[in-house]
Parts: sequence; structure tokens; C-alpha cells
Amino acid sequence: MEKKGVFNTLIEQLMALPGVGKKTAERYAFFILKMPEEQARTIATAITDAKDKLRHCKICNNMTEAEVGTPTAVCKICANGARDPQKILVVEEANTLYAIEKSGEYKGLYHVLHGTYSPLSDNGHEGTSASINGLMERIKQGMSFGISEVILAVSPNIDGEATALYLTRMIKPFGVKVTRIACGIPAGSDIEYADEVTLIKSLEGRRDV
Repeated sequence: MEKKGVFNTLIEQLMALPGVGKKTAERYAFFILKMPEEQARTIATAITDAKDKLRHCKICNNMTEAEVGTPTAVCKICANGARDPQKILVVEEANTLYAIEKSGEYKGLYHVLHGTYSPLSDNGHEGTSASINGLMERIKQGMSFGISEVILAVSPNIDGEATALYLTRMIKPFGVKVTRIACGIPAGSDIEYADEVTLIKSLEGRRDV
């Protein structure tokens, strides 16, 4: 079997990135080769540091640099006492959380599912199930200080709809208001690609479910 060259290996690895086809990967590879060596090594170090040092917040599953197993292993948002503890905004992935945070309009807390969940298909996985269990536990514990609303910010596609329906059925028995972001996000699209203005309008136009 012919051994792959270094350049072809680089192209294949770049193609693993979302939205990067072969032509784009080739363009990126040539660009990297033209970079000053120090800049290329800085990028490589940033990638390895992110994999080595970033972990999931023990409360909301957002990213954090806090050490696992320590009392401070929570993200900056959960550790911020100025946030509204009565509202939890549920998102599929951390990138949606960051998009909403950039708008500066939402002041409550978050919960990251790490995917979608459909009990009638193979879409549910262990990480998402564990995250949903964590959300239910947060709601139980939050009853003492009055969690008033859980906002579902999941994509309006088939998997997102199944996830929203499943979570609504799980949360409703607690007597907590469940809303869904509504206007501004086109049906069938991925929420992570929405701009900040669209996200703000969606939050403002959320509805009961």
C-alpha cells in the first residue's frame, strides 16, 4: 500500500472540519504552508491546548478551563452571581450559547445538551441523555429558589422538534413554565447559523409550549 504524503494527510485532516470540502482543504493547506513557522506552530498549540485544558462545566455542560473534580469546576456564566437563576436556556451545543451571549440580551443561565434527543430513533446518545438527566436534577433543586422558566432554544428541524417535545413532557410535571424561541429562526435551519439580531428576536418572541 502506497504511503500517504504529509501534504495529503494535512488535506484529509482539514476535510474533517465541518463545511470543508477537498478544494477548500487544499486551499487551507497551501495557505498554512505559506505561513511563518511561528504562526503555524501557534495555531497548532492553540488546538492542542483547547483539547487538553477545556472541559465541561459540572452544572451546565458549557466549556470551562476549571480543573475537573474541584469546587470551582464551573463555567464563568454559572459562577456569575449576577445572572438570573430563575431562567434556564437550553441549547443543543455550546456554539449556540456563545452566539446568544454575544447579543448581550439574555441574562439567565444555560444548559447544553450536546446534541438532540429522540427516544423513538437512534439520534439519542449517552452524552445527551446524561445532560438531560442533569437538567432535570437542576430543575428539581431549583424549585427551592423558584425556577420560573425553561427556554428551549433547539433548531426547528425534525430532531430539534423531537427534542423539544420530549423535554416539554419531562419538565411540565414540575410546574415550570416551558417556552420555545419562535420568530426569526426559519424552519428546517440550524440555529447556530443565525445572526445576533435574529437570535434576539427569537428570544423576545418565545412562546409557551
